[in-house]
Amino acid sequence: MRVIITELICEAGQKMLQKEAQVDLKLGIERKELLKIIKDYDAIIVRSATLIDEEFMEKAENLKIVGRAGTGTDNIDVPAATRRGIIVANTPESNSTSAAEHAVALMMATSRNIPQANSFIKGGKWERNQFKGSELYGKTVGIIGLGRVGSRVATRLKGMGMRVISYDPYISEERFRRFGAEKMEKLEQLVKEADYITVHTPKTEETFGMIGEEQFAIAKKGVRVVNCARGGIINEDALYQAIKAGIVASAGIDVFVKEPSCGNPLFEFDNVIVTPHLGASTEEAQDRVGIMIASQVLSGLRGEIVPNALNMPTLIDDELIKLKPYLTLAEKMGRLYFQLEKESIERVELSYNGPISNEAVEMITISFLKGLLETVLCERVNYVNAPLLAKNRGVKVYETKKETTERGFINVIEAKIVNKYGGVVIAGTLYGEKEPRIIQLYDYGVDFPPTENMLIIENIDQPGMIGKMGMLLGEENVNIASMQVGRNYKGKLAMMSINIDNEVSNETLEKVSQSEGITSVKFVKL
Repeated sequence: MRVIITELICEAGQKMLQKEAQVDLKLGIERKELLKIIKDYDAIIVRSATLIDEEFMEKAENLKIVGRAGTGTDNIDVPAATRRGIIVANTPESNSTSAAEHAVALMMATSRNIPQANSFIKGGKWERNQFKGSELYGKTVGIIGLGRVGSRVATRLKGMGMRVISYDPYISEERFRRFGAEKMEKLEQLVKEADYITVHTPKTEETFGMIGEEQFAIAKKGVRVVNCARGGIINEDALYQAIKAGIVASAGIDVFVKEPSCGNPLFEFDNVIVTPHLGASTEEAQDRVGIMIASQVLSGLRGEIVPNALNMPTLIDDELIKLKPYLTLAEKMGRLYFQLEKESIERVELSYNGPISNEAVEMITISFLKGLLETVLCERVNYVNAPLLAKNRGVKVYETKKETTERGFINVIEAKIVNKYGGVVIAGTLYGEKEPRIIQLYDYGVDFPPTENMLIIENIDQPGMIGKMGMLLGEENVNIASMQVGRNYKGKLAMMSINIDNEVSNETLEKVSQSEGITSVKFVKL
């Protein structure tokens, strides 16, 4: 595997990559030169300067993953990458602690007039009375956005004795409870109650300017505001007027609409403390960025789930650990269909039954589609482009969820693959929360582990069939690891699922199919 790094990451991240890949450090490489050589690389790591656009990806014939060492991806055409099955991953968690600490630092600095007092004393003066501050203890802080950074801010301020209220319509009730925050149903409610307001949301059409003239008009007189998220979430003009009118007692601003920000009107106020976008500027954060993006790139190159991929559902570490066995199960279930059937698919109906229905099943669905399509498509199929490839081929995908299951298992995933002749049903579960098992195939109740090499045989339900198969495969030097049988009605048809140690030749398959009582035989590779 070959990785090119065009913008610097920490040495620890580079060393991590070098253990498994050939790594070329090409800092500041000219675009023309990069376009010439990118076809030789499986992965690229960038920051914000390297442009990863349509032209770049056309040249990058072997590219599997783009790693953005940082958060923003304005320089990366994510939809174009998705169409090509190229993973785009960033490191949103890497600077969360740094950004949270900086927000708290600004809050404390504005409350206690620390920068002003520092400048005053260094100017040769000594005066205490004019720098009387305000305690955080017992005050109400309104946190807008309870995601990675906002939740860390909540934890720290809760520990300082503050009442924490929060507005975030996209966060579960459980998350509010976990971080000790009172949920505000409306933004206006938070603004009216807060002594401090700090914003921690991404910049979108919805959030840009969300704290503006209208909000300051209903805020407490003497409110203090902090913005360590993105420039413009707090409207700068409205903030200027609110400070001038005495509504806002102080502000701590790390981010601006235009950066670098020089001559900003807010700078004229002594009670506005500003920093030049320092939220992620700690040694620890930069080390985490490099290590985290190296880990993500290696996961992508190994064909594993990339937790922070932007063009697939995001899974946090706990979710990934819990769902990984189900992802494996679903992918193997998907791989079965086209190895047993040759008919094109009209739709896929996936049913999640049991407690699994309350989890992030979208990723499990994608895993099923990946397994389904990669057996028949020559192009790259992965977790990024599997849904798009299915859609482009006219395959409709439906999900249903049910909190209980009637099969006697705790959790069951059932897939009905519908073609013009009807539907093929494949159902699976986990034994001991880790071992995948197939428990239904077509109309047969079965129970077998989906291993790498298997024979799926349909036969007449009559005495001697199991022994016959054992003898025949033994003569062909095919070792049986395990065998399971299932039937619907006595004396009708039955199914054997045989786990074997190696692949079988077409000649062996032909001999099995011609054996008396055998109606069909398929070799499947999972």
